[in-house]
Amino acid sequence: MTGRGKPPEGPPDNSSGGEDEYRSLVFDESFVRAARLQEFSAQERMGEHARAVRSLPGRGTRRHRSRAGIALVLLITLAFATAVFIGFRNPYPTPVGRRAEPLRTTVVPLAPQGPVPGGTADALLADGPAAGHRTGASGINLPSVRRTENFSDSQVTIALTTVKDYLVGSSLDPDVLTGGVVRPVGRLLDPDQRAQFDRSMDSPADDGEHGATGWLVRFDPAEVELADPDIRVHGTLSYTEAGSDTLEVVSDHTFTYALRPAASGPHRTDGASLFTVRRVLHFLLDREDVRLHRLEVRSAYVQAGPQACAAGTTATLRPLLAGEQADDRGPAGTDPYATGVPSAALCGTLGVSSPTPGPPPGRHAATSPRNRHP
Repeated sequence: MTGRGKPPEGPPDNSSGGEDEYRSLVFDESFVRAARLQEFSAQERMGEHARAVRSLPGRGTRRHRSRAGIALVLLITLAFATAVFIGFRNPYPTPVGRRAEPLRTTVVPLAPQGPVPGGTADALLADGPAAGHRTGASGINLPSVRRTENFSDSQVTIALTTVKDYLVGSSLDPDVLTGGVVRPVGRLLDPDQRAQFDRSMDSPADDGEHGATGWLVRFDPAEVELADPDIRVHGTLSYTEAGSDTLEVVSDHTFTYALRPAASGPHRTDGASLFTVRRVLHFLLDREDVRLHRLEVRSAYVQAGPQACAAGTTATLRPLLAGEQADDRGPAGTDPYATGVPSAALCGTLGVSSPTPGPPPGRHAATSPRNRHP
């Protein structure tokens, strides 16, 4: 307002006449628009404790708030555009999870030097080389667990327990050994290896990658059966870090089975024989594997006998039973000029040692990790 009683555009041009002296007090339209106070209507003033007038925001205030709103919108738009630009131009790629590699397997038949000894299952297990070994899963003991540089003791324990579950499922489960069941083994594998595992079970091949007997111990149920369900086990487990995000576990166990010919009706009590399988397996488990209770089998080295060198061991192990002996044929021939994946034509001689004592009472047959962190 320019002054008391003066409209914003100044006084009227005509200041003469009978009512001219009051013309300066006329509230024209420009004066009303410029007013900072507005009188409430009669109905609004009827309310209890109602005020007579209310304040109105000036045009300058409205312009100021309008500018502030526009600036805020522009600032938000600029921040969003910057974030999108940085996201597209990020020089650091999103890390890709480690993929499991195919399992590499080696299965070596061990041929006996004479007829396979026979007898009762109890006598063979009690007096043979596995006499001091533990029975079943109790022979697969975990080493003393201590945290590593990047894995807690609980994570190490879970990794070792997962490996033990795999060994029990693939070496001791009667349904897996002679029943053709594979689920207890396959469910523990990293998803990247399951296609290879399924192909190895459905279409075994002697190519170092798709041999069923590299993944598990399996016999032909039409030829042999367990003479005693108590399988003797002796061996070690060890662990170490294979990287900041990966644990490596190595298992080295010997499994001794009492077998007999598969036949309907009564069996000869002295018709059992021993069959020995040594499995050296390398496992890898990253943090996701540990969390989901699964593993990657990196390599499998298997020695099994008594078997004939010429026996095909890709799909199942082919034990020689009591009284049988290997023929004079060696392993299948290998053609170095052949193309494609070479076959694993390997064979060894079975030499049975004296009974191996088990671990002293109260101690476990297990090794400690190669590099441990207190």
